Amino acid sequence: MTVTRAARLTGAALSVALALTAAVWIVRDLAATGSPAELAWLWAGDHRFLLQSRTATSGLDPLLLLVHLATAVAALRSPLAASALAASGAVTLALRIPGLWATSAGTAALVTTLVDLALAAALLVTAAVGRRPADSTYEPLPARPRPGPAVAAGVLLLAAGLAWTAWEVHWALEFPAEVTVDRYTGGRSLLAPLLAPPPGWLSAVLVLLLLTAAGSAFARPPYSRPLGLVAGALLWGGGLMGVAVAVRYELFARFPDLSGVQQLTFLTSLFEMLAGAAVLAVLAAPGERRVAPAPPGTPALAPAPPSPRPPGW
Repeated sequence: MTVTRAARLTGAALSVALALTAAVWIVRDLAATGSPAELAWLWAGDHRFLLQSRTATSGLDPLLLLVHLATAVAALRSPLAASALAASGAVTLALRIPGLWATSAGTAALVTTLVDLALAAALLVTAAVGRRPADSTYEPLPARPRPGPAVAAGVLLLAAGLAWTAWEVHWALEFPAEVTVDRYTGGRSLLAPLLAPPPGWLSAVLVLLLLTAAGSAFARPPYSRPLGLVAGALLWGGGLMGVAVAVRYELFARFPDLSGVQQLTFLTSLFEMLAGAAVLAVLAAPGERRVAPAPPGTPALAPAPPSPRPPGW
């Protein structure tokens, strides 16, 4: 299945609109901080900058911006347009919903949340109602990932999902119960950017996304490629930010002197960065070529004559 031309154009327009809402807030934060480098460190989670100024965007926003731009391109050009629109819309919905009950976010942030949720829901509707059977006369069928890359991506996504789950169990045991609840519901005790989902909620969404993408990669349906690419992009971005902060504070050079939790945190970020990049690389490669079946009633072609031809052929 693919989507109609009207659905492609609609999906691309919705994706660009989602990218623009993120871009507007990023520009606003650039003007507020006055330094792209400072904003980048805020996105990476440098708490020294976080204590100096509270921004609206987090490291999630530039990643979603890239995902939405890539979705717009896929909507216009790819046989996997329907899957790309659905994956982008579902992930955006899951990550933006907490903004509805974030009481300290302010009116502008709440309006942005409502707009993003409406656009994301429209992406899902477009992917669903704009589907049509693929016609080999016009475009190829969506390609499944090849077995080797699919298994490799599935193993990496599964390992990352289990690692995130282990960290969430660790923090749930480490923090008091009220802090754990705030990490998932966005209580007032959290100091976070205005548009950022609560850290526990973000982790839960990422775990669900990573494990779902891993399962679909093992099964190898065509939609597993866009879903895995979105999961890989978020995984790579999160790992890159963690590694950047570790390098900034020279944690690698002082690795033997770090505590066990700090060492595992750094190693997890490094694994996420490398695993996310590997998932993007293997799933972005061309998949298995599939041929659309002939429409009903199409006459079968006569077999080719043998060579050499027998006498009297």
